[in-house]
Amino acid sequence: MAVRLDELSVPVIGAPMAGGASTPELVAAVNRAGGLGFLAAGYRSAAAMAEQVALVRELTGGPFGVNLFVPAPPGDPAAVAAYRERLRPEAERWGVALPEEIGPDRDDWEAKLAVLLADPVPVVSYTFGLPTPQEAAAVRAAGSFQVGTVTTPAEARAAEAVGMDALCVQGPEAGGHRATHRIGDEPGDVPLLELLPAVRAVTALPLIAAGGLGDGPAVAAALRAGAAAVQLGTALLRADEAGTSAAHRAALTELPETAVTRAFTGRPARGLRNAFIDRHGPYAPPAYPEVHHLTQPLRAAATRRADLQSMHLWAGTAHHLARTGPAADLIAELWAAARAV
Repeated sequence: MAVRLDELSVPVIGAPMAGGASTPELVAAVNRAGGLGFLAAGYRSAAAMAEQVALVRELTGGPFGVNLFVPAPPGDPAAVAAYRERLRPEAERWGVALPEEIGPDRDDWEAKLAVLLADPVPVVSYTFGLPTPQEAAAVRAAGSFQVGTVTTPAEARAAEAVGMDALCVQGPEAGGHRATHRIGDEPGDVPLLELLPAVRAVTALPLIAAGGLGDGPAVAAALRAGAAAVQLGTALLRADEAGTSAAHRAALTELPETAVTRAFTGRPARGLRNAFIDRHGPYAPPAYPEVHHLTQPLRAAATRRADLQSMHLWAGTAHHLARTGPAADLIAELWAAARAV
């Protein structure tokens, strides 16, 4: 089951995008292109994750990965309550009720680990932190290659110490959640091409570059900067096999800029800048997943309305380069352009 990044015929990894964008069909399409597809287990139950794994195995015989969200300590209830009151008038305007009580949520962490130990997959990656040394040792003993997502050299050192086999180095250009290991940390702004050598200076582990890689020159630059492979997320959001909503697909071409915000989930995340971010971003507390659950009714209502000014529309800085078509074709064209640089 062992996976070597340098053995991929195309050094491209499909980013695990939680919330529906990463489908089993997209995983299989990335594999057909010669890369490594990834499922996103975040927000799914352990049983739903297992169903997705089974679907991937029906679609591809190649190696693939599963990404897990690492649970965090609870947020400040008073700060969450204050944010609820700020959002309440908006909820009333759209006829939805905000949850008054938000209980603990570990994203089914223990159950997911149990599933992956009983029925291992080739690659397991982690976002928002790291497993314990004991958990990492168990996953390693099951035969899975492990990838820790990091945003700083310090996080890279911690990932190596716990036993990761490779690191996904996420630059500030990346769309979706910043993978900072502590919720309260403000994400760094060191560009990916500078972050890669900074991480390389503290570890010899293979590096996967993520963030703002939307065209051939960007991919080539990341590989020259020391990455063994690149991870594409936003670049695949408009692919035929992606589970991206029609409104989100349209927004990638209609909204001009991105911003990093805690407004929707309590964790810093890069999305297409809209009115909701501008109204609420400065007031959102560092509480995840509490804010994620708090805003869920508002986000669902905005999605039903296809309201681009209220939806959470995760996207990286190169979103304007995202193209339509079969994912395998998009990857092949991007890789050809990178090799031509």
